[in-house]
Parts: sequence; structure tokens; C-alpha cells
Amino acid sequence: MSRTRSRTRAGARSRSRYATDSGLTTRMVGTMFLIGLLYVVLVGVLLAVLRGAWPIILIFVGGMFIAQFWFSDRIAAFSMGAREVTPEEAPELHGAIDRICALADMPKPRVAIARSDVPNAFATGRSEKTSLVCATTGLLRRLEPSELEGVLAHEMSHVAHRDVAVMTIASFLGVLAGIITRVALWGGLSRNSRANDPVGIAIMLIPLVSAVVYALSFLLTRLLSRYRELSADRAAALLTGRPSALASALTKVTGQMARIPTEDLRKAEPYNAFYFVPAFSSKESLSRLLSSHPTLEKRLDQLARISAELARP
Repeated sequence: MSRTRSRTRAGARSRSRYATDSGLTTRMVGTMFLIGLLYVVLVGVLLAVLRGAWPIILIFVGGMFIAQFWFSDRIAAFSMGAREVTPEEAPELHGAIDRICALADMPKPRVAIARSDVPNAFATGRSEKTSLVCATTGLLRRLEPSELEGVLAHEMSHVAHRDVAVMTIASFLGVLAGIITRVALWGGLSRNSRANDPVGIAIMLIPLVSAVVYALSFLLTRLLSRYRELSADRAAALLTGRPSALASALTKVTGQMARIPTEDLRKAEPYNAFYFVPAFSSKESLSRLLSSHPTLEKRLDQLARISAELARP
């Protein structure tokens, strides 16, 4: 009887008070299914063309997947300069996260600060146990306490909805296809192949198929990423009950990006998929079109609707 109760309590604790999002769940499942199909096609082409090297292919692909799943979050956090801090070192940041954890009824993640003037925040981790939430010094310096709490609630919703882990797995195929394309081109496979050689023609398919797979997986992850950011905004606004604070933070952070030196923004751009607000070093329409985040107007419109809903009696 006691074991049953303990399991029930553990199961209850595993679900946070963040609002569930069936649309996000459906999109994550659909993205993983399509990514899996592309993965099978890519591996099938490699095995068909390089028949004698199938053990090496399976070891390479399997090793890449394990490395991407288990270490990508640590590598990303390290690359973005995240350093874990204690409550004594960052009492305001820890206090805000403690309040969100109490509201959401979820375990506290590791807390980190990145020394960067780019105002931003991000979350990494495969699960709640391995999660890390980080804020930059530029963000902490610019936001009011209520605004900071809204941003952190947004980031922790990614952990609660487990979309961080899904994005990590989904991005694996794009990384793998990109590596295969570069290796095939740099290795001169297509250059050294004869046009009338059946084996050479088959080998020429490797960079072509890899490039197509990379493009499709890129588009799939971008579509999922845009929706998950809207979902995180919605969940954070409903949890804190202050969508206006999150809207204020969005407006302030986006406006401050224009004042950040271009060199700093370029360093941050590779990690835009992790950030609360993307860092752009230019105003090119193409970069905005392929952004991992929805437009500021779309995010603010959603928060305005939520604020109106919460104001109704």
C-alpha cells in the first residue's frame, strides 16, 4: 500500500502545473516521425552505396546520436559561457527560480549565469533532473524583477514540456547530414567519380541526398521551434498570471539587441535556437524568415489576448 502511494506521489510530482499544450505534443510527435523517416532514408542510402562499410556506418551514426543526445546540452551551455552559481552568488536569480518552481510544482534546475552583454536566457537538459536555466549578465542588468520572472518561467516551461530534449534529438539528423555532406564534398567523392561509372554515379548521390535531408530537417526543426516558443510564452503567462510582464521583457530585450555590438551578436547567433529572443547581427529578411522564433508582433499579440482573457470575470 505504501509503495503504491509513493509511486502515485512520484507520478504526480512528475507533472508540473504548467498548462498542457496538445498542439505542441502533436507537433513534437509529428516532427519526430518525419525526422525518423528522413533518418532511415539517409542511413539506407549510405548502406546501399557503401555496402562493404556498413559496420563503420552504423558505429559512426550510432556514436553521433549518443554524443548528440547525451552531451549536446553540456556543449551548448559551455559554448555560451554558462557558469553555475550558488544562491549566495546570485540571490535574485535563485529567488526568482525558486518562486517559479513553487508555482509550477517542479524540481529546481541548475542555475547559471553567462557573462555577456547580450540580454538573453536559455534552458538546456534532456530532463528535469539534468536541466539548466541560464541568464546573461546583460539580461539581469536590464530587467525588472517581474520581467525577469516572466523570462525564467518561459525557459522553465521548455523543460516542463520536454521540448528541449525533442529539439536535441530532432536537430541530430541535420547535424549528421551536414557532416556527411561536407565530408563527401571535401573528400572529393563526386570529383573523382566518372560520369559513366555506375559506382561513381551512386557515390555522387551521397552529398545530394545528405543536402536534401539537411534542408528538410532544418525546416522541420524551425517550424517546431517557432511553435514551441509561442507555447512557452503562453504557458509562462498563464503560470505567473502576468502576461504584461513577459510582454514588457520581450519588448525591452528585442529593443536592446539593436544597441549590442555586431561582433557580440555574431558570436551569439549560432545559439539562437536556445535563446529567449534571437540575436541578429543584420536585418536581412532571409535571416528573419528562417528564424527559430516567431516575430515579436506575433508573440505580443498572443500575450495581449491572454491578458484580456485573464481580465475577464
